[in-house]
Amino acid sequence: MNKIITAKEIAVEYSLSYQVINRYTNAGLLQVVSKKGNMRIYNRPQVGRRLRQISALAKEGYPFALIRKKLIGI
Repeated sequence: MNKIITAKEIAVEYSLSYQVINRYTNAGLLQVVSKKGNMRIYNRPQVGRRLRQISALAKEGYPFALIRKKLIGI
C-alpha cells in the first residue's frame, strides 16, 4: 500500500468534503508532509489514525475545539 495520500484521495477514501480536510489541516489535526504545486501530500497511516480518533471523539459528543485540544493540546 502506498504510504502517501493526497487531499483529493482522502476526500474519496474517507467520504469527507474538501472543506473538512482543509479545516482539519488548518487546525493542525492533519499534517502535510510535502506539497507539489497546489497538491498537499499526507502520510496515509497517520491520516487513518487521526481520522479514527476524530470520529471516535465526535461520536462521544466532543465539540471540534475540544477534539483539537485533546489531540494536539492547543
